[in-house]
Amino acid sequence: MKYSKHKQLLLLFGFLIPTIWCGAHNIAINDGFSHINIKGSIVQGFPRENSIQATIDGHTLSVVFLENLGQVTVEVSLASGGEVETQSTPTPNGVNIYIASTGSYVVTFTLSNGDEYYGEFEVTD
Repeated sequence: MKYSKHKQLLLLFGFLIPTIWCGAHNIAINDGFSHINIKGSIVQGFPRENSIQATIDGHTLSVVFLENLGQVTVEVSLASGGEVETQSTPTPNGVNIYIASTGSYVVTFTLSNGDEYYGEFEVTD
């Protein structure tokens, strides 16, 4: 019986240690990314902010749609006002947008049913 418990414990650590190491390695790889918190501003139906993931890495805004939300318009504007870029994309495709200047920005996602979501972020050198 003791041999079995020791064997189980060794197997547990054998699986646990590589998992922890890989998790720590992924954190180091993604260190340059900043996640953007997405919030709903006009939501008529079921909230979908968890279906939109956005990150900023240097000057590149990356957006991933985790489910089919139909056609989505992605608008990047300066926080102080003024549109920078607008793209329309079918989902669940993702989109990358290069932002040339540093500053404070807002990204707005408008779904085909009129629901709007937004996130605020900074572009730094």
